[in-house]
Amino acid sequence: MASIFGHALAAYTIGKVSTIKLNPVKLSLLLICCAIIPDADVIMFSFGYPYEHPLGHRGFSHSILFAFLLAFVVRAIFYRKVKYFSKTGIMLFFIFLIATLSHSFLDACTNGGRGVGFFIPFENTRYFFSWRPILVSPLGAGNFFSKWGWQVVQNELFYIGIPAVSLLIVNFFVRKIRNQKA
Repeated sequence: MASIFGHALAAYTIGKVSTIKLNPVKLSLLLICCAIIPDADVIMFSFGYPYEHPLGHRGFSHSILFAFLLAFVVRAIFYRKVKYFSKTGIMLFFIFLIATLSHSFLDACTNGGRGVGFFIPFENTRYFFSWRPILVSPLGAGNFFSKWGWQVVQNELFYIGIPAVSLLIVNFFVRKIRNQKA
């Protein structure tokens, strides 16, 4: 998996480049939660579920169906006053969906693990993308603060950090230009 920091940065970036004009702190925190929640599936190891099980690591919680469900639930709970089929309501659903899916997409770009179950529960095949430059992050906080963890952070700064910061900078200048023309 990519680290919690890489997932959080991707979600934060998604929120910042969106056009939603709601409380930015609340929105950013919810997007980051959506991007991190899929890794809660590691708890299934404690219940005896192996990695390859549909409920195992990178299983159902990394699927497209899970992303749809989580986006719907987060949008319904935290933005009840926003009409479902308004422009803002639809945009909220889609950015929560994209933030959740960003987790699976980043994991499918890692060099370790057994792949991502994008289509669970319909089929249990695990997939990787053909381009896999992201170093797999160690599981557990204790393992993360090691030489391996430091290598992961450096790798993610290059493959996630630079693109995210570049996108944020471009977005800043595009909005600035648009505001000057308005």
